[in-house]
Amino acid sequence: MSTADPPLVSSRFLRSELWLIFGRRRNWAGLAVLAAVPVIMAVAVRIAAPQPGDGPDFLSNIVTNGLFVAFAAVAIELPLFLPLAVGAISGDAVAGEANLGTLRYLLPVPVRRTRLLAVKFAAISLFALAAVGLVALVGTVLGLALFGGGPLPTLSGTVLPFWSGVGRLVLVCLYLAVCLTALGAIGLFVSTLTEQPIGATIAIVMLAIVSQILDSIPQLHVIHEYLPTHYWLAFGDLMRDPIATGEVWRGVWSAVAYTAIFLGAAWARFLGRDVSS
Repeated sequence: MSTADPPLVSSRFLRSELWLIFGRRRNWAGLAVLAAVPVIMAVAVRIAAPQPGDGPDFLSNIVTNGLFVAFAAVAIELPLFLPLAVGAISGDAVAGEANLGTLRYLLPVPVRRTRLLAVKFAAISLFALAAVGLVALVGTVLGLALFGGGPLPTLSGTVLPFWSGVGRLVLVCLYLAVCLTALGAIGLFVSTLTEQPIGATIAIVMLAIVSQILDSIPQLHVIHEYLPTHYWLAFGDLMRDPIATGEVWRGVWSAVAYTAIFLGAAWARFLGRDVSS
């Protein structure tokens, strides 16, 4: 009598991986830094409110609705802090196990390798969502406490009811989680190439930074849409009324393409990796 194959991502295995991520003090410290940004921002604006035209629209609109603390915090952390957080987790996913010498004990058969890789990618995806969600949650709670809620002005000049504004914030978090998950897939691939998690993290963060620099050079417009970070700022279109979906969907498909390509590359590399030493 044949037994059914185990699921590709087992809940027990995933819980164990999530415990490794969220149970480490260094990761708690990283999350604390992410959460500190909306706190500092909200307190600073409360002490000295920006005038119209000072800084991004999200920042100058904080005094009109506390939800904008969350939007502004996400926008400020997106270029560096959020990629750094995801890069640290994805860079450590395989390289960290190899560095500690535990990888060889996790890979008794090839099928186990595919399952391990799938679990690690699922954990990276959940961490990306948790990181963005933490920034948004802290910003929302503190923003509402200091500035109140009410109707939400959009980038189109219209006003949305409060709970519709909350729904837009949820969409922003989900969209950015998808974008950062693609970066995590790239990081997972890089992590299979080395036994030094710090080196993998640096490579991933540098990739994100260089991509954003190249995206800001008009003369390189031909390659802009192929850069992994090009569509990240499209989350602003989710704050229009009605929502402008063109760039957002392009961003989703770009993230899906990067995820598929680099997960495939990670699987090909990981499946044949020598861990006997």
